[in-house]
Amino acid sequence: MLIIMFLLIGAFFIISNENIRLNNPENINLFFKEYAGWINSLANNGKTVAGYVVKMEWLPREAPTEN
Repeated sequence: MLIIMFLLIGAFFIISNENIRLNNPENINLFFKEYAGWINSLANNGKTVAGYVVKMEWLPREAPTEN
């Protein structure tokens, strides 16, 4: 549900920021082009964040042992 709300809010922001009126096919095509670009950038940013998360050192460092 949260993901759907996020995607809908993103669509509304694209419509309002680009002043797109969805009453003719040209504007509908423009909306889908902008929306697809936004989804693509979300996916690319998600891959970047996932790459950083995978490369991070998650385990604590071992304390040096004294002999």
